[in-house]
Amino acid sequence: MSAAGRLHRFLASRAAVDARALAAFRIGLGSLLLLDLVLRLRHVRAFYTDFGVLPRETLYAEFPGFASVSIHALSGGLALQLALFALAAVLAVCLLVGYRSRLAALLSLVLLVSLQARNPVVLNAGDSLLRRLLLWSVLLPLGRAWSVDAARDRARDRALGPVASIATAGLLVQVVAVYAVNAALKLQGDAWLSGTAVRYVFSLDQFLRPLGELLAGYPALLTAADYAWVALLLASPLLLLTTGRVRGALAALFAFGHLGMLATMTLGVFPLVTVVALLVFQPPSVWNRVPDPQPRFDRLARRLPELPQPRTPWALVRRGTRALAALLLVFVLVWNAAAVGVVQTPESAPVQPSERSWDMFAPEPLGTDGWYVAPAVTTAGEEVDAWNGGTVSYAKPADVSETYPSARWRKYLATVALFDGRSLADEFAGYLCRDWNATHDSELTRVSVVFVAQPTRLDGPEPTENWTLANRTCGR
Repeated sequence: MSAAGRLHRFLASRAAVDARALAAFRIGLGSLLLLDLVLRLRHVRAFYTDFGVLPRETLYAEFPGFASVSIHALSGGLALQLALFALAAVLAVCLLVGYRSRLAALLSLVLLVSLQARNPVVLNAGDSLLRRLLLWSVLLPLGRAWSVDAARDRARDRALGPVASIATAGLLVQVVAVYAVNAALKLQGDAWLSGTAVRYVFSLDQFLRPLGELLAGYPALLTAADYAWVALLLASPLLLLTTGRVRGALAALFAFGHLGMLATMTLGVFPLVTVVALLVFQPPSVWNRVPDPQPRFDRLARRLPELPQPRTPWALVRRGTRALAALLLVFVLVWNAAAVGVVQTPESAPVQPSERSWDMFAPEPLGTDGWYVAPAVTTAGEEVDAWNGGTVSYAKPADVSETYPSARWRKYLATVALFDGRSLADEFAGYLCRDWNATHDSELTRVSVVFVAQPTRLDGPEPTENWTLANRTCGR
């Protein structure tokens, strides 16, 4: 075999993904989209309507690029949001069961981009990765196995087996880029190499679950976890260079690490998104031990309407798909190279800072913990805390994480504290006025937004400092 032939064989084997792995990935994506919608639905009025923290006027003023691509921004009312949430849920179910998989993935991507663009302030790395995974899924044959599509495919027995294409290579590279870039950024700081980074992370009370609070008392264990995670990140390119059980075992180690994060910290959907992404690295030997669920999809297919298939020039579509996958792969490589300073991208690109790189707790963990207090005065002259309820107190709460209703609220409020400008803090104050007045007998006349900042230190006292971010008269 020629050198070119050996190279092609090497690359094809590394880009190959089992069709059942793609099916599990599809089921995971559909489930994630449903979970994401349910979690967002709890705060739909606060985050996605003009009643909430980011009215469309502020969205267009501060984030015009996002506003221009958001269907959700067509109305400031609740009705459109609920209708789009319901439509997105239906499409997520279609993707989960593999009913017109590519079309469901494409339409889900459109609605996900629209939803994320409606309020970019609440986005984190998990949202960015979920969007990218969904984009790659449009180019992949996710319905070849374990799906309604497979039940209606007369050639499905021939379709099973490994899938190797530019799109599968792009998906694998996308996942590894998250770890490789994060490793490079961590190496630029001191905390991760000194073994103190995880200790600093576990001193950030706003992130910790009860298990995390317990582990925070074992510094030696956290130091060991620091070095182990950095070593695993540095080994992430092996996910592309290896195959078979070695690749599967390495992917399982990453998944175990993310499940540990899920159990100890409130990080939104990010840990689950990465676990789903890692499914595509599992080899056929893993899927051979999984009971075949296809008969269930066969029964479901008999109950669902079989929509007419459009007449499509498949040869042209395949060439277009390969070209698009190649362009996306180049984009992934360039974008992530820019994240570590290898190449330059325009600073004016319409993205959030967190979108520019996979910089989770890198190059250094956050240096400041904190909580919010919103001293306000009612029409009766009573002073109240419009955010936490009850009387005003700047003392550290017994459980800081409980002062944030969800991971998205924590992300939003972290951005408010650091935003270059006062518009977000002022809009948050306006939301507190509207929300209080809609749910209480006595209305607010004015409200302030105060962030109580507490530097994180491993040893010694941690003094607090009150940052007044906004003062607003209610009713204006």
